[in-house]
Amino acid sequence: MRTLIYGMNISLDGYVAAPGDDIGWSVPSDELFGWWLEQEEASSLTLYGRRLWETMSSYWPTGDQHPGATPAETRFAQNWRDTPKVVFSSTLTEVGWNARLVPGDAVAEIARLKAEDGGPMTIGGATLAGAAVRAGLIDEYVLAVHPVLLGGGQRFFTPLDGRTDLRLTETRTFPGGVLATRYEVPR
Repeated sequence: MRTLIYGMNISLDGYVAAPGDDIGWSVPSDELFGWWLEQEEASSLTLYGRRLWETMSSYWPTGDQHPGATPAETRFAQNWRDTPKVVFSSTLTEVGWNARLVPGDAVAEIARLKAEDGGPMTIGGATLAGAAVRAGLIDEYVLAVHPVLLGGGQRFFTPLDGRTDLRLTETRTFPGGVLATRYEVPR
């Protein structure tokens, strides 16, 4: 069975994007970017909701060719292209870049993918991840908490029906006061 990991940069008040889908507040330091790169390189499959897919696929297919791309950005772009991806959307008609499109029941497909043998999967996009959280499919949460209060926008967590206890497995501090934490869901 695969492990499903949900992780993103978040504000101290729990948002992944400010109003208007602004993520400019979460630009990572080189050290934090390298840490996220390690997380991505450990993933064997990435699951995306439509909005995050559109953001990622608009930049990373050629991110290593942009002027001034750092060695870490070059590695990230190469890893992004090489890692298989599943995009969940009822509005897109096609996806590229080593991805396949799933227009149907996201929770059922995520559960099916988890039941397969294979390495860890990451899930990105708060709306898609929210459905997986509510279905009890997430095994680990990885948060890079930035010292900023946004006051609104897209939340990391959607409202839940009940309590879920977690076990802290990692903490790390990054430049700019960013605190990364990893939690496991005890099974």
